[in-house]
Amino acid sequence: MPTFVKQKEQKSMIIDSIKSFERYKEFQKGFDKVYEFLRKNDLYTLEPGNHPIVENDVWCTISESDARDVAEMPKMEVHDSFVDVHILLEGDETIGWKDRAKCENLQNAEYNEAQDVALFDEMPDMFVSCSTENFVMCFPSDAHTPLLGSGKIKKAVFKIRVLNEQAPEQ
Repeated sequence: MPTFVKQKEQKSMIIDSIKSFERYKEFQKGFDKVYEFLRKNDLYTLEPGNHPIVENDVWCTISESDARDVAEMPKMEVHDSFVDVHILLEGDETIGWKDRAKCENLQNAEYNEAQDVALFDEMPDMFVSCSTENFVMCFPSDAHTPLLGSGKIKKAVFKIRVLNEQAPEQ
């Protein structure tokens, strides 16, 4: 049986304006580094790939990929050790979401510790349309399916290590 961690303090998906990211810089350690990176860098000019901010704890990945068809519903994903901050740069993206606690198929998923991800088949409860003006923040309590849509998608995903205490799920 896979080992997943359960956050002591549950947080849920946040959708907000990129212009408002400053209010989150004290949210958790590492968010201040993302805020500074956003202030000092033009995400649109960064090359695809990883851009380290704090070694092993905070980084930005710029990716370009084909959107996935909602009708074929790709697997949902969860992370135990990192918060994701998704910022759409080009294209049309929708992110599917479901509360991790309500996921029935998660117990059958295999957790890849090296990549901090478990993938599983499940239908999202809701969908969020992304815009280049906003960000979508996904916590370990958020099962999500990114890159839904059509055409090409260019995006930035910030990964911020969860630093609060964690206890193995019983």
